[in-house]
Amino acid sequence: MSDTATVSALPTSTPSLTELARESETTFVLALFTTLSGKPCAKLVPVQAIGRLERDGVGFAGYAAGMMGQEPRDPDLIALPDPASFTPIPFVRPGLALVHCTPHVEGEPWPFAPRVILQRTLARAAALGYAVNVGAEIEYFLVDRASGRLATADAADVSAQPCYDARDVTRMYDHLTEVSAAMNALGWGNYASDHEDGNGQFEQNFDYADAMTTADRVITARYLLSVLAEKRGMTATFMPKPFTDRTGSGMHLHLSLWRDDAPLFPGADPQGLGLSPLAYSFLAGILDHACALQGVIAPTVNSYKRTGATSTTSGATWSPRRATYGGNDRTHFLRVPDGNRVELRGADGSANPYLAAAATIAAGLDGVERAAHPGPLGASAAADLPMTLVHAMDALEADPVLTAALDIAGPGVAAYFAQAKRAEFFAWHNTVSDWEIDTYLTAF
Repeated sequence: MSDTATVSALPTSTPSLTELARESETTFVLALFTTLSGKPCAKLVPVQAIGRLERDGVGFAGYAAGMMGQEPRDPDLIALPDPASFTPIPFVRPGLALVHCTPHVEGEPWPFAPRVILQRTLARAAALGYAVNVGAEIEYFLVDRASGRLATADAADVSAQPCYDARDVTRMYDHLTEVSAAMNALGWGNYASDHEDGNGQFEQNFDYADAMTTADRVITARYLLSVLAEKRGMTATFMPKPFTDRTGSGMHLHLSLWRDDAPLFPGADPQGLGLSPLAYSFLAGILDHACALQGVIAPTVNSYKRTGATSTTSGATWSPRRATYGGNDRTHFLRVPDGNRVELRGADGSANPYLAAAATIAAGLDGVERAAHPGPLGASAAADLPMTLVHAMDALEADPVLTAALDIAGPGVAAYFAQAKRAEFFAWHNTVSDWEIDTYLTAF
């Protein structure tokens, strides 16, 4: 996230979807939305039907899509496109574009739709006088399963400490540069591509933007990374911890509040972090709700293999285990690299970016409304983060601020989410693993 960039004024009018398709020589459009679990769902719409898509949207059976709060008997989800999110992606297929959609049911925004939840959260922030900017770091592994087991796609990527290794980066040059060129063609401002801490793990950074734009871009980036990797016979995975002995993949979020294009986080600071009282209150709110927040920003069984890791081949896990904050120190749940932003390091690659942003913003705004303060640096009263997904769901359901954040567009979302995630935990718990066979088969 740049220290000096500001938010551009919004255009007075957005071109229609039809105009955008014509100008970009689009022939087909992926009309896309995500489920609560983050699954991207889409229909492929020919340009000849673009006017109908723009006017009427496109219908989906919500129950078939996945975690959308529907049963088979329920009315269709109607995905209405947001022209501001129109994204030509000819580097995937010539003439292809993507547009993010907001699901509606019977003419009303659907409360279980992640994009609706973030829209309502940002409207609440705006009512309090704040705009929210977010930057996201997307970490992922490039893997191969052709041999019947999970392996690093680059067989030569085997060093004990591969982070930033120029040779590993160069061997993945074609993939990394194709992704970078795609991001920059879209105006995202990709400014670096690097090898991360685990063998086969990479990250491409791009500029921050308003919270909705960044959430849309995270979904688009995951899609692009997946399909561009597939072109080269690889699989891009955002699974939090695909390898027991390696660092997991995070989705670090950099957040800041603004008003009238002016940043509100920098300020005179006796603690030396360069933060204003408002920023400290926002930070405090996130810390106060950290345990419940983990259920949203680390929403899978596998997430807790990442946050619960005690060691990796490289010697560090880079994932927080307690709800602490500090300066330019990557061991904290909230890192403050400078006075312009706070970095949330608890989120991982399985998080739905709309829900992650909405829940984090809601937690921060609660701190602002209470004029909370996180206490001195290095305070010892920080909470331990949940050990498992089921512990995180207990914390989520016990937190009225976070449940209200998920229920902001309508009741029942938080309870539905928690129930589904508990079912996910027990489905895993009921599966006999290799570890159990190795540990117990002849132990007695």
